[in-house]
Amino acid sequence: MPSHPPAARQPAECRDMTEVRAEIDRIDTALVDGIAERFGYVERAWQLKLEAHQEANVPWRNQQVIDKVRGRATQTGVPPDLIEALWRQMIGWFIQYEEEKLRPRLESQSR
Repeated sequence: MPSHPPAARQPAECRDMTEVRAEIDRIDTALVDGIAERFGYVERAWQLKLEAHQEANVPWRNQQVIDKVRGRATQTGVPPDLIEALWRQMIGWFIQYEEEKLRPRLESQSR
């Protein structure tokens, strides 16, 4: 069972760099945990794409994801360009990962 991080301080409540760094570390842990959860769905996605003989890259879906995260960024006051750059990098990595998983299996199925 995962341990729960201590309660978060608001940025203005941090009295020194030690507290700021502790909060950044807490957030980094949560981000990695979220990406790990997303990775689990990517694992399942390539398996389903293999069964359906689909490509890893689905451009309309990629754009849909980008549009959603840009909207969320705007709502939360985060620069949308930052979020788009991060997500495009992540999506690109996941597409490459799926392609590496799909390629040998699709090639063997077509023989």
